[in-house]
Amino acid sequence: MTGAGTERAALQQRLDFLRRIVGKEAEHLTGTTERLFRDTEDLTPDAVRQWIDDPVLSERLDAFVSRFSRLQDTLGDKLVPALLDWTGEPRGPAIDNLDKAEKFGWISSADEWLSYRQLRNQMVHEYIEDLQVLAEALDRGRAFVPELLGVARALTDEVDRRLHNK
Repeated sequence: MTGAGTERAALQQRLDFLRRIVGKEAEHLTGTTERLFRDTEDLTPDAVRQWIDDPVLSERLDAFVSRFSRLQDTLGDKLVPALLDWTGEPRGPAIDNLDKAEKFGWISSADEWLSYRQLRNQMVHEYIEDLQVLAEALDRGRAFVPELLGVARALTDEVDRRLHNK
């Protein structure tokens, strides 16, 4: 195999790997979201305090933040750049890659994606310190999960289409 052929084969393996990982991460986030928010309509600082004080709910909270962050990172920082490589598009800084992902219809909005990345940072860095900020961030995170899962499906479908002509 030539150098270019070897690189292409390695990229195909990476895309297949990322497709599988995204599927698993999406499945785990779905389950954790359902379990954590099952009995919660309005997320208040008091409800978040109860979650933090309860060992089982605290672990679910940690799992939600971790799985939300992991899936967003895998999609935006790994799968989008790998798909850009596959298509021959030059990749650059994250915002440029997200702009291209929006142009291709892989995500609905690069700006929105960046706002949810900031949200993820709030959930991680504000954790326990300001319960109002944390409650709001978790509520917005919960509302974003369907969009995040939709992006995961769209990107994994794109990988299947490009690699396996599905």
